[in-house]
Amino acid sequence: MNTLTQYFVPEWIGVLFLTVIFIPTIMIGLMVKKAAPAGSKSNVFYAIIGFFALYFTYVTIASFNDMFVKVFLPPIVLLYCTFPLAVFLFTVVINLKIYKILLENLKLEDLVRVHIFRLIGVFFVLLAYQKALPGFFALVAGFGDIITAITSVFVVNAISNKKPFAKKLTFIWNVFGFIDILFTAVTAIVLTKISIDTGAMGVDTLAQFPFCFIPAFAPPVIIFLHIAIFKKIRSV
Repeated sequence: MNTLTQYFVPEWIGVLFLTVIFIPTIMIGLMVKKAAPAGSKSNVFYAIIGFFALYFTYVTIASFNDMFVKVFLPPIVLLYCTFPLAVFLFTVVINLKIYKILLENLKLEDLVRVHIFRLIGVFFVLLAYQKALPGFFALVAGFGDIITAITSVFVVNAISNKKPFAKKLTFIWNVFGFIDILFTAVTAIVLTKISIDTGAMGVDTLAQFPFCFIPAFAPPVIIFLHIAIFKKIRSV
């Protein structure tokens, strides 16, 4: 079984990544706090922040204990982190009474606005520039996230101003963002398979600290948010 290939990534990129990767969880926490029932706003916010703090701690410990070091299919970071988080979100959280209350109280524009955090996709581009990720994969995934983030501003504006095309625009935007994250996840698995079979460059950098936070966190959380938007569109 192969082990991860180490690619050179300047230290400043890793440090910068660590300074921004926790912003999405804070943004999600603040969004949910806004929709939480009176008297439980702080509790809901700290529950979300606390959960993700523990989760990121677990991912960090796993990474430093070389749990992701083997090149395996599916990637081990998915087996130990991404899939369990997805199961938790889509079997436990989605069925909680508080989730249903929050979804009902949340405004559609708030669910769209939070996707501005996907500007973090710029790190795919930076890693491609450093030749630490396959160029096509990194550029498509990175610019897909960046486009989703930037266009969310225009979608929010259309919703807030009650434009007649706002609902249709939101649906189209949500489909694009949903396909983008699915493409990124599936293509990463395909590239891992190709890497195992041929020795070609895979996505090894995304299984190494601190960039392992991307596959561990982004796919399940972003898909969960997109599903919430689809649900909200149907109810407005």
